[in-house]
Amino acid sequence: MRFRTVSFVKQIQTLYSHQYSTLKIQNIFVRRQIAKYPIKLTSIVCVYSSDNKKHLLDIDKQREALKDVLEQRKSQIKDTEQRLRQKGVEIVRDLKQQKEITGQKFKKKKEYLVKDILETKAKVREKIEEVVEKENVFTIPNILCMTRIAMSPYLGYIILQDNYNLALGLMVFAGITDVLDGWIARNWEGQSSKMGSFLDPMADKILIATLFISLTWQGLIPLSLTLLIVARDVALVAAGFVIRYISLPPPKTLSRYFDVTHATAQLAPTFISKMNTAVQLLLVGTTLASPVLGYVDHPALTALCGLSAATTIVSAISYLISKDTYKVLKKNL
Repeated sequence: MRFRTVSFVKQIQTLYSHQYSTLKIQNIFVRRQIAKYPIKLTSIVCVYSSDNKKHLLDIDKQREALKDVLEQRKSQIKDTEQRLRQKGVEIVRDLKQQKEITGQKFKKKKEYLVKDILETKAKVREKIEEVVEKENVFTIPNILCMTRIAMSPYLGYIILQDNYNLALGLMVFAGITDVLDGWIARNWEGQSSKMGSFLDPMADKILIATLFISLTWQGLIPLSLTLLIVARDVALVAAGFVIRYISLPPPKTLSRYFDVTHATAQLAPTFISKMNTAVQLLLVGTTLASPVLGYVDHPALTALCGLSAATTIVSAISYLISKDTYKVLKKNL
């Protein structure tokens, strides 16, 4: 609209300039004629001069009218700009209101989804509790197993300090707890647990590994035998964690994975594995007693080392080929 108004004004200025130039040329021409014919053109000049003034008055009137039109157009433009500005303010206000309404809708939708997820999670947990057996892990056998695990680092420390008498006493105590936890689990009601089937062999592996490493450091057991035994035990422990993950129903979260009250699998050691544990305990026990009783480097100890290596290899193979090493537990509904 502004562009059209400016164009219109320029056309008027051009027309006015053209008419003014024409009148100026005509005046010059009349003057020359009067100078040339002073007597004959007098009446003509008067008439022409009168028409010229009348024409100028008409142009002035037209200019005034055009000014009025321009003023009206300017006023209309201002009104239009004001209306557009008000319309813009209204649009911005409407957008803000719409945004607030949409935000409230999204907030309600989010709250509904979170509530629905929590309810679904609770239902899933209830279903899992029905499927996965939950048991009491605070039994006497399990406490004895944890005692052996806790004392293993201290036993290794006193061996490195050459305190073999105290180490031998702790070794005997650990052996007694090993015998007791099995007897109590078999004969006392409510003391057997699926968790204990993992915890008991793990406690034995930690104790044996600690004794082998510390005695090897003291030069009483060959390094190659210790590496073989420790590698096998580490592989068995890692397999236990894998079995726990495989047997745990979804969702497989860390809190549920390390929740020992959820029994998901039961370990069934092979017969050769039990024999291997007995041979290893016999080896570390006699080796630990050798500095006290004075039979270090006895040939019998060398024979026990060879027997221990053989049973370790055979027990590892038995775990690989046996199908009944472990079983996944599911509660009968």
